[in-house]
Amino acid sequence: MIPLSILDLCRVTQEGSAGAAIRNAADLAALAETLGFARYWVAEHHNLAGIASAATSVVIGHIAQATKTIRVGAGGVMLPNHAPYLIAEQFGTLESLYPGRIDLGLGRAPGTDQLTLRALRRGPESAERFPQDVLELQAFLAPAMEGQRIVATPGAGTQVPLWILGSSEFGAMLAAELGLPYAFASHFAPDMLLPALEIYRSRFKPSEQLARPHAMVACNVIVAESDAEARRLATTQQMSVVNIFRGRRGLSLPPIDDIETFWSPAEKAQARRWLARSFIGASQTVRAGLDAFVAETAADELIIVCDVYDHAARRRSLELTARAAGLHAP
Repeated sequence: MIPLSILDLCRVTQEGSAGAAIRNAADLAALAETLGFARYWVAEHHNLAGIASAATSVVIGHIAQATKTIRVGAGGVMLPNHAPYLIAEQFGTLESLYPGRIDLGLGRAPGTDQLTLRALRRGPESAERFPQDVLELQAFLAPAMEGQRIVATPGAGTQVPLWILGSSEFGAMLAAELGLPYAFASHFAPDMLLPALEIYRSRFKPSEQLARPHAMVACNVIVAESDAEARRLATTQQMSVVNIFRGRRGLSLPPIDDIETFWSPAEKAQARRWLARSFIGASQTVRAGLDAFVAETAADELIIVCDVYDHAARRRSLELTARAAGLHAP
């Protein structure tokens, strides 16, 4: 099996809190480190009661402090929300504290609604500057040049590895043009996965950071002792997706025995399309699914979302996933 990483949405549960979600993330990252996972990423979202990773760099610092060797990073920072200089300082600081362990994935979407975007003091047009902002950020993380008047401190010379995140062809083209690794968000936007990967690989230009294309592909993975139990645990994520369609984003809900009582036929079809790249079941079932997924995509790395309500059940899912994938502890 290729390297396996984790994307944690830092979900706040109906019975929990934002603090509990962040502490759980640190606990899961420490477990993931012992199991042999390659990276542990968190994502920037705003004005969502059910996601606790809005201050992404702060959460990354907390997770990095709780671990020793696993790479920790952003999957990602929504760069249009920020001045590149500030992100260079934040991630330069993280790299200075945890050298050789920090990743910086960059997204073009705001990670929020238009009203919240205005509260962030950014406009929708800021996304149009994304390619230029990536280059500016890259320059601030590079060694400072003689006479350079604006230097990110910490930041300059840390050369934190950048990733381009995407769910469409735009990110694939940009990652290829800049010679950066590419992560595709097929855990919720599977439709463009294969075309985007073909564009990225066919147009890739080598860079100082990366000599050849490196594609990381996201999927949803839930493993339990039986297929039936895994399917039950998966109802938490299914309900979250349906509530997005209903405009009722909120706290993570405990699993239910019969998902058919929750969604309509139209919502079921829509949710299944959204979650098409999901592998749910006992170890053998999931291993077969992951093997087929890797063969289909030729991915260099997988990053999984394990949206399980109960913390102990989520820990167990990661343990069973590592066993199914044949990971080896460092």
